[in-house]
Amino acid sequence: MNKLIGQYPDATGHFGPYGGRFVGETLVSALLDVEAAWSSAKADPAFMADFRAMLRDYAGRPTPLDLAERLSDTLGGARLWLKREDCTHTGAHKINNVVGQGLLARRMGKRRVIAETGAGQHGVATATIAARFGFDCKVFMGAEDVRRQAPNVRRMELLGAQVIPVTSGTATLKDAMNEALRYWSGTSADTFYVIGTVSGPHPYPEMVRDFQRVIGDEARAQMLEKTGKLPDLLVACVGGGSNAMGLFYPFLDDPCEMLGAEAAGDGLDTPRHAASIIGGSPGELHGALTYLLQSDEGQIHEAWSISAGLDYPGVGPEHALLHDLKRVRYEGVTDREALDAFQALCRHEGIIPALESAHALAAAMREAKKRQKDQNILVNLSGRGDKDLDHVLAWLKEHPGQNSEVRSQESE
Repeated sequence: MNKLIGQYPDATGHFGPYGGRFVGETLVSALLDVEAAWSSAKADPAFMADFRAMLRDYAGRPTPLDLAERLSDTLGGARLWLKREDCTHTGAHKINNVVGQGLLARRMGKRRVIAETGAGQHGVATATIAARFGFDCKVFMGAEDVRRQAPNVRRMELLGAQVIPVTSGTATLKDAMNEALRYWSGTSADTFYVIGTVSGPHPYPEMVRDFQRVIGDEARAQMLEKTGKLPDLLVACVGGGSNAMGLFYPFLDDPCEMLGAEAAGDGLDTPRHAASIIGGSPGELHGALTYLLQSDEGQIHEAWSISAGLDYPGVGPEHALLHDLKRVRYEGVTDREALDAFQALCRHEGIIPALESAHALAAAMREAKKRQKDQNILVNLSGRGDKDLDHVLAWLKEHPGQNSEVRSQESE
């Protein structure tokens, strides 16, 4: 296997053919400033010490590595280990990246931060760090996601952020990012854009990955401590893909299989899904070349997932490269499969996962049944499900009886 850690991106921000900086002239200067600040900060021991200290003392790291013993026994195959990012302050992996970017914004002397959000967890994390550092904060959120993720909207507002509903397009994550980039182009002198995933123009895919790699670094040491060996398979959900890159990156040069779970929505044979790698093709969106859901003419298709955080028609450019290199396998998980996994974890382990995380769990459960009991599967439980409860309960009420995974497990 060719060594991958440290090889990408190149000096121009490309991961092989993907990535780059495809933006209008008004944003080039802002991105160059961020790139210069990040290059300086990551080489500064004091900055990195502050970052690690805040992850420990404020975000609550390290997060636990938990054996899902009852669920594993029910499945009858490989052991499922959960990297519990739901245990962090604010309840998801997003805080790791936001702590880093918040420190960078402060280092650059910015007075305001902005963010886009889908599921709301990145918005909550950004509002949280803005309160901690005394920044003004604006969060752009699709109007549809404002409806779906009302608890997180209330949390952001309580923390002092202004939540700006975006009604253009499909009124979801893609459109929120469009509006955030547009706003930043006119305010970059005093504003820092805290991008929430490994998408967007250089240097964000690299920077977000490097802030999130704490997930995989911790998990690697924890698996060795608890089992004496590396996991046989790593699984994470993939929308933009930051939690997955955070888990995968420290293992890229190890002999571990990796599986990214994309949102298959109503099914990959329907137009209602958000599987950008499986069902997409290369194109440019939000400043980077990557896999997109698009027409032959390059028009972006509407994405769909029951999970607001996976409802995005693109993916981070490093994921695009890892797919082409066949280093990571990407598979679809339908809404129904994710909801079955959501309920299974609730019933068997007493953990309510985010719908995004339930996609990873569903893919891991599918794999566990095919494998021997001496194998270990490491799942990134990227967030908790408080934000999704109203949405899930409404869906189950509208689709009675569609919890076959839980029923079949409890009858065995």
